[in-house]
Amino acid sequence: MVEPKEVLDTSGLNCPMPVLKAKKAIKSLNVGDVLKIIATDPGSKKDIPAWTRVTGQELLEEKEEDGKFVFLVKKAK
Repeated sequence: MVEPKEVLDTSGLNCPMPVLKAKKAIKSLNVGDVLKIIATDPGSKKDIPAWTRVTGQELLEEKEEDGKFVFLVKKAK
């Protein structure tokens, strides 16, 4: 399993906040670092993968755990 460098919990926040916070958090990481994003907003199931595609980051994993959506994003650039 990949160990995230940082964990971003956006539980309780609605669109577009999870993506905006992820965008800010990934900037502070180095290329190759992994950001774990936890969200409760059902929209994040589409928004986070779309954000990774648009920004060129690598979506390593996407799953649902205990009613929350969990994403592992590797900083690619």
